Amino acid sequence: MHRTRTADLPRTSRPAGATVLLTALVAALLAALLAALVAVAWPTAAAAAEVAPTPAQPDDTVTWTVQPATAEGPDDRISLRHVLDPGASVAEHVTITNLGETTATFAVYAGDGVLSDSGYFDLPPTGTPPRDGGSWVALGTVEGAQAQEDGTLLVSLDAGAAVTVPLTITVPADARPGDHPAGVVAELVAGDDLRLAARNGVRLHLRVTGDIEAGLAPTDVTTRWEPSWNPFAPGTVHVSYRVENTGDVRLAARAVTTLAGPFGVAAAEDRTEVREVLPGQQVLVEAAVPVWPVVRVTGHVDTRPWVVGEDVVDAALRTGSAQVTVWTVPWTQVALLVLVVGGVLGVRWWRRRSAATLQARIDAAVAAAGLDGATSPRAEPGDGDSDDDSDRTVTAGR
Repeated sequence: MHRTRTADLPRTSRPAGATVLLTALVAALLAALLAALVAVAWPTAAAAAEVAPTPAQPDDTVTWTVQPATAEGPDDRISLRHVLDPGASVAEHVTITNLGETTATFAVYAGDGVLSDSGYFDLPPTGTPPRDGGSWVALGTVEGAQAQEDGTLLVSLDAGAAVTVPLTITVPADARPGDHPAGVVAELVAGDDLRLAARNGVRLHLRVTGDIEAGLAPTDVTTRWEPSWNPFAPGTVHVSYRVENTGDVRLAARAVTTLAGPFGVAAAEDRTEVREVLPGQQVLVEAAVPVWPVVRVTGHVDTRPWVVGEDVVDAALRTGSAQVTVWTVPWTQVALLVLVVGGVLGVRWWRRRSAATLQARIDAAVAAAGLDGATSPRAEPGDGDSDDDSDRTVTAGR
């Protein structure tokens, strides 16, 4: 390969006037840029200088805790856990401590246990009447507290103060065997009627004795095929479903989504662990399974239950399953195939058209030269030798 060196290139000379002009233009641009930067930065600096420092304010943030307790005060438990017969009752306590530096008022109440959208234990919004385990809890009398008609206690605590609230849990005689999650919370109250969405609480694990069932099932299964724009990469099948607790006790779940093409080709799966599903409740799961576009894939969603923490489940764990069918049309690959075939046909057409054009030009050139249809001169009758045999001399062999 021949390389052209700098020395091989012809050199051009720049007039001195042009050099001076270019230098002046560059200097002007730099000066304008510097002026713009100063103009932008100056108002900000001036505004910052005009803002006087704010005097330090006292810390009025309210921090509080709610802990399991005995009548003497908090103990080392993290929740209230009881296994009770239908119709039985038990006495318990919770202690509320104001860790802030100002006096605060708290609304103390019980509610049914639910799971938030992120899968954590929670209680329904304020004002929702309990219908299950939360309705079994009755708060006792606290000196200085105001009892409300709905069973809520309004407790005011000075900074650093604590109060122990007694409560009684009474199981109805016709209660269903199994788990009945509940909780007791202390919610911060601002003003007389305004409540903030800030609360701490203690969880109640309440289980009623009797025969129980334990099982999970996938419900509301939906699928969506998302092809990849890269024809040499798999697409994604989005599978959305809910893990429903069809039994009587809380369970965790190992949810598995398995998909494969015809004859089991291009098999893939997604595994998701659900920390907890309460009885009669559901948890949303969204799985993304990488799948090659083999036109149609089938599979199933399995929800395999397992025991949570230190729970004891004296029942067989039932696994739920749901069939899944997804059309995975290879649109990207079809588009690539169309482009390839179209390209091949286009090249062939172009070559034929070029050949025809070239031949037409050749024919036109030949016609323009006057050679089209030219032939050798023909002999006319009477010219030269005659075709008459009488005019020919035949020499016989001697």
